[in-house]
Amino acid sequence: MQLSDFNFQLPEELIAQEPLPVRSASRMLHLRRDSGAFEDRRFRDFPGLLNPGDLLVLNNSRVFPARLFGRRSGARAQQVSAKNPAARDFLQGRVEVLLTRRIAPQEWQALVHPGRKIGVGEKIYFGENKELIAEVISRGTFGERTLRFAGVPDFFARVEALGHVPLPPYIDRPDRREDRERYQNVYARADATGSAAAPTAGLHFTESILQAVRARGVEIAELTLHVGLGTFQPVRTENVEEHKMHRENISISEAAAQQINRALADRRRIVAVGTTTVRTLEYAALHGGGSGIQAGSGEADIFIYPGFQFRVTGAVLTNFHLPQSTLLMLVSAFAGRENILRAYQHAVGEKYRFFSYGDCMFIE
Repeated sequence: MQLSDFNFQLPEELIAQEPLPVRSASRMLHLRRDSGAFEDRRFRDFPGLLNPGDLLVLNNSRVFPARLFGRRSGARAQQVSAKNPAARDFLQGRVEVLLTRRIAPQEWQALVHPGRKIGVGEKIYFGENKELIAEVISRGTFGERTLRFAGVPDFFARVEALGHVPLPPYIDRPDRREDRERYQNVYARADATGSAAAPTAGLHFTESILQAVRARGVEIAELTLHVGLGTFQPVRTENVEEHKMHRENISISEAAAQQINRALADRRRIVAVGTTTVRTLEYAALHGGGSGIQAGSGEADIFIYPGFQFRVTGAVLTNFHLPQSTLLMLVSAFAGRENILRAYQHAVGEKYRFFSYGDCMFIE
């Protein structure tokens, strides 16, 4: 399967740069995967498309201001030519760090830019008074680094004070204060903080929409996948099967596992909100040893592309995804590549808004 099989043309003006004033005012393309038929709707129609007895599963991970700007110490700077005295200023210049996954109490995987000159042993200072200090302890490809932070009693409080909302690179503007609320799901939990990007299918929900879902007789369960490199790292291999997903931290509570297993036993439909929820459900089912969903925490690195056999997911609410992305491959696996690309072509023609702050699809 070739990467080019998942390409489509998207006019730049359709990439949403701002959220709508009202979350639930977004448009929704309703796609039936059995026939490939689709219909233009509004997200406010979503509760009415659910069946009494359905189980709606949400990813309750909370986004934190994971983009930090610091200055390198220059401790690992290379020799500077006397003919280029500005080079040392460059080597001690500004560094952008995106924290993507916590791997130990004081250690994080991160994307560092500019990464080429920042080697193992380099220290990065954040804040005017060095409120946070990190040392590069290992180096990966494409700007990936592992950072060890000096111990502080209030790490997340300092990140909240120093950090910026990690808006995706296709949103071509600086983050603003209001993005802290808007680039966050209304059901995100403070005790589930850890995402470097929003699980964006949930951005359309309001409390009144959730009330309408419950009034419909739909059960709601929550699980956690902290969005990191596994979700948004681009595919760099032409053969799709050769792509390796990064690990992302997941957690399923005992209560959620029981809800999901009861729904499976009763043959009730499980509706996943977002591709991160799909990946968590299917990873848990794949590693459940044939005994349903097991409660617990772990790391998911499941890669879902056409040919995958879904064990849990019966319907998906999702945003529109980037060309040639693993997220587009996932929905293509669920609904069929031809159905998805035809629906995307329609969405482009009807000027739907794409990506994180854009419109959504309901696939059943």
